[in-house]
Amino acid sequence: MNEHASTHNVAEAPRRARRYLPAMGRDWLLPLYDPFTRLLGVTAAHRRLADEAELDSAGRVLEIGCGTGNLALMVKRTRPQLDVAGLDPDPRALARAGRKARRTGLAVELDLGFADQLPYPDASFDRVLSALMFHHLEADLRLASLREVARVLRPGGSLYLVDFGGNSDHLHGLMRRARHSHTLSDNFDDRIPTLMAEAGLVDPVATGHLDRRFGRLTFYHGARAT
Repeated sequence: MNEHASTHNVAEAPRRARRYLPAMGRDWLLPLYDPFTRLLGVTAAHRRLADEAELDSAGRVLEIGCGTGNLALMVKRTRPQLDVAGLDPDPRALARAGRKARRTGLAVELDLGFADQLPYPDASFDRVLSALMFHHLEADLRLASLREVARVLRPGGSLYLVDFGGNSDHLHGLMRRARHSHTLSDNFDDRIPTLMAEAGLVDPVATGHLDRRFGRLTFYHGARAT
């Protein structure tokens, strides 16, 4: 890996014919993404997810749906010994992540791709992280994405995921209104741990919650069997 950010299949690749949701919903809103997520308090969720992931015992870490790279860069900055990769289908978001990495001198690998078609060999990561990405996936892609996560995890490796979820009886804020949207409706109660188990991850569990102004975030963990 080179000294700073390594970005694969981003600048040189044409836009994929496959559709994806840009980081802010519209390409022209991308410059607002980082200040918007800071305002919402997403940094605290990133920090907690990284702490729960026991990264000091890891070697290679992947974030799926890395967007502009905030979580991946935080992991690399706080744990420089790790080999960190981030994957996202949005080339503009990845380009912004690459610029941020170069400005801060952080060596991360940034790859263009989709969570249900991970461009990595089997058993190539100790940890996979996912922050506020899962609810964007269409229902038929969620299980496929988790199966890909299980494939690229090394035996004993783990997925750590945070997203809107938990018990639907405890919804508040914007999430109460959005409960029945076609993407969020499949996130609540035991649905995410159930999908993890179907994908082959063992001991899937919700590990805790974090209440934000916009609603409750739930943290999940599942592992690949040893």
